[in-house]
Amino acid sequence: MELQAASSLSEQEIVRREKLSELRKLGIDPYPPESFLVNVTAKDILENYERDKLNYKDISICGRIMSIRDMGKACFAVIQDATARIQIYVKRDEICPGEDKKLYDLVWKKLIDIGDIIGIKGYVFTTKTGEITIHVLSFKLLSKSLRPLPVVKTTEDGKAHDEVSDPEFRYRQRYADLIIHPHVRENFRKRSKIVQSIRNFLLDAGLLEVETPILQPIPGGATARPFITHHNALDIPLYLRIANELYLKRLIVGGYDGVFEFAKDFRNEGMDKTHNPEFTVLEFYVAWKDYFWMMEFCEKLLEKAVTDLHGTTEVRVGEHAIDFKAPFKRVKFFDAIKEASGEDVRNYDEQALRAFCKKHNIQTEPSMGRGKLFDEIFSELCEKKFIQPTFILDYPVEMSPLTKKHRSEPGLVERFELMVNGKEIANAYTELNDPIDQRQRFEEQLKERERGDDEAMYIDHDFLRALEYGMPPTAGIGIGIDRLCMLLTNNDSIQEVLFFPQMRPEKFS
Repeated sequence: MELQAASSLSEQEIVRREKLSELRKLGIDPYPPESFLVNVTAKDILENYERDKLNYKDISICGRIMSIRDMGKACFAVIQDATARIQIYVKRDEICPGEDKKLYDLVWKKLIDIGDIIGIKGYVFTTKTGEITIHVLSFKLLSKSLRPLPVVKTTEDGKAHDEVSDPEFRYRQRYADLIIHPHVRENFRKRSKIVQSIRNFLLDAGLLEVETPILQPIPGGATARPFITHHNALDIPLYLRIANELYLKRLIVGGYDGVFEFAKDFRNEGMDKTHNPEFTVLEFYVAWKDYFWMMEFCEKLLEKAVTDLHGTTEVRVGEHAIDFKAPFKRVKFFDAIKEASGEDVRNYDEQALRAFCKKHNIQTEPSMGRGKLFDEIFSELCEKKFIQPTFILDYPVEMSPLTKKHRSEPGLVERFELMVNGKEIANAYTELNDPIDQRQRFEEQLKERERGDDEAMYIDHDFLRALEYGMPPTAGIGIGIDRLCMLLTNNDSIQEVLFFPQMRPEKFS
């Protein structure tokens, strides 16, 4: 087996495996089982040493070697822990006194590599050039790296570049990407902070965090193509959820005043810079409220999350400075289309809408009804124009099968979407709680499915039964966490805010 594995190794990998054997011959375990006490981080040292030097006379730290400069009887190296990179100084006569000098020459000059993980003990000092450095008094190899790290290089003009700038490499080998790109690790720290800020906001508002099924007998709560699997014991098909809406509303029926869930949803659709088949959505529902209340609550939530992350409500996204200071602008759905096209399409039938789409070079499919046509028109003509946070209000009833009809405008529903930087970030309703109206909407969706729309909703009879027990007036919203994180970390690709985005499987020989 070892010979077969070796045949596919690079020359550098073979050399590193030979070093592994040499270490073991010297009685050095390259993967020791013992824990290593850490009493400080690189970031702590860099930020606080100059103010309080006495606290750094006896430090213990672990890290990955990122560079080595051999100077004969000593060497400088840079190690990286989870917080930062810091220089270390290793002097032969101090870590290997007397007859052990040969061990230093063998281990540090020949057997230690960039990428190896070590634990060190020593003290902190400042070099003649002013760089904060750890003077190493003892070290321990904690993990031998058998695969060389991609190396960051510098061009003649001093600009850094590296050989893992290719997204194909970075997303497949995210572990290597995280090792050599501190800013990527920082993106995911920011993502965690965004989620934590939102969670705290909702908990402080009295909402209950819950969990609902991922495997569902009916893929409800959205118009999307699901992934399907089969449960052997029950001998039934099951679907990965496309949304958690209908289960959360069941909990409102059950007597909770407010519930929320950070949910992994799955949709068997195309992939691009804003879509991944597995994604994270926050949905929450609050009894006794409507979509006007939800707009104000959403503004406060996002204003707080942005401020917690950046210390201000304004963020830089590409060439735009986007301000999340409430209140956000509000524009009606059909007013946006009229402003973009010069036509009021509100009362157009399907034939007129198809003619409108042809006139404006908007592609359509025979399976599209009025709802899908309206959606396509808005997406093509309007969506990209809304850079600052903007609520789009009052959608046509055909687009919103789970939304309460508008209290004063026939043919519309009480729904808003939040657009930021030309993309939808949130979708909210005054929730439909009339079981008879809901059944009729499901039946209309069934007709759309029969005409070829495989994203149309199924009839969820259990959800209808729940509504028949009575659901209080409720406001609900879904917020795309991945897209929000893209915005707040200034990334234009969803793959940059997912640790492991979906990719075509590799072929290993």
